Amino acid sequence: MKFRQCLFSIIIAIPLFAGGNWHSFEEGMALAEKSDKHIIIDFYTDWCKWCKVMDQKTFSQPEVDSLLFEKFIPIRLNAESNETVTFQGQTLTYRQLTQAFGVRSFPSLAYLTPNQELITIIPGFIEKGPFLNILKYMHLKCYAANISFEDFLKKGGC
Repeated sequence: MKFRQCLFSIIIAIPLFAGGNWHSFEEGMALAEKSDKHIIIDFYTDWCKWCKVMDQKTFSQPEVDSLLFEKFIPIRLNAESNETVTFQGQTLTYRQLTQAFGVRSFPSLAYLTPNQELITIIPGFIEKGPFLNILKYMHLKCYAANISFEDFLKKGGC
C-alpha cells in the first residue's frame, strides 16, 4: 500500500517539476542575442484547454524538455495580459504583441531567429513526435536552406 501511495505521489509530482525554466519576453529576447539561439514563443491563455494539454502531453516529455531548453530560448507569453514589453522599438502589451504577431488561436508557437526575425507561427496543439521534428528542423536551420518541412521529414534531415 505504501508503495502505491509513493508511486502515485511521484507520478503526480513529475509534471510539477519537469521542464526547464520558461523565460519572460524581454529576458528571453536578451538571452537570444547573447546565446545565438532560436526563440520559441508560446502564446497561451489561462482558459485554453489545449494549452494545458500541450503542457501535460508535449512540454513535460523528457525528450522535448531536453531539446527545447538546451537548444532554444523558450518564452511563455499570456496573450491576454496587459503587461507591457518593448519589442523592436515599440512598447506593447502582451495582448497587442499577440495581435502584432497575427496570433488568433491558442496555443500558438512562434519561431524566431536569434535576431528576432519571425520564421513561422504554428497554431494548435502539437504532439511530442511532430514537435520534436519541428524543433530539429528549426535548430538545424533547414528553413534557411529553403528545405521544406516535408522534405526534411522524408530525408530525415536537411
